[in-house]
Amino acid sequence: MAQEYKRWYDYDPLLLKVINMLKDYKDELHEQAEVFLSNVESKVSKEAIDKFCKLAKPINGGSRWYDDDIVISKTVELLRVVPIEIQKQVAQSFIDALKKNGINIE
Repeated sequence: MAQEYKRWYDYDPLLLKVINMLKDYKDELHEQAEVFLSNVESKVSKEAIDKFCKLAKPINGGSRWYDDDIVISKTVELLRVVPIEIQKQVAQSFIDALKKNGINIE
């Protein structure tokens, strides 16, 4: 029997770590999230990302922890919808970039 998870990111410890870091340190990680979005936009388009995020915005007005920061919100929503193998790659890239920039993630 497959294990069920409460949240979409609970299945992978690395992805869970990235989401929790974004939640706990969103001001400090804002710049890294902007780099992530810039990389995605270069492959898709800013218009497509903006359209997607508008559709993903909750009807209840946005009471999620990331709704008050558009960059973090876009980052989390994009992570949520990409295939699992891409989620893992992005999470690892995010961690690697933080380490490269001297940010302690432990």
